[in-house]
Amino acid sequence: MNKQEIFELMDRFDAGRAISLRLVSGDFTLELTKAAPGVAAVPIQAAAPAGPAVSAPVPAAPEEEGGVITAPLVGTFYAAPSPGAEPFVRPGQRVEKGQTVCILEAMKMMSEVQAPCAGIILEVLPQDGELVSFGQALIRYREG
Repeated sequence: MNKQEIFELMDRFDAGRAISLRLVSGDFTLELTKAAPGVAAVPIQAAAPAGPAVSAPVPAAPEEEGGVITAPLVGTFYAAPSPGAEPFVRPGQRVEKGQTVCILEAMKMMSEVQAPCAGIILEVLPQDGELVSFGQALIRYREG
């Protein structure tokens, strides 16, 4: 599969009713899952090709206030669309549901992470360029 086919599949999956999809082709595996209705989570998860097991997810930071956006995959965290560009979000900034808050790169494929609801960004936890684990807390926010 090429990148365009993967993106089209992800778009169709996101628009459809299915809540999970697993595609295996040779050594390539793509897993897509959606949160159950009413659960705040990032809707798309892509998996790397089958390989050695990854350690258990890093637990999310304790919720002092509001919610936490967690990493939907293992990858490199980018706070901005390109080096030297303004970050997608800063603490104190208001975001709308579906707005891109960061990018995760895995195997040269960029995946946008979107705000699960409208709210205020409280804290961006990882440093730009930092490797993050599946389930690791990325951004703390307060709904509203």
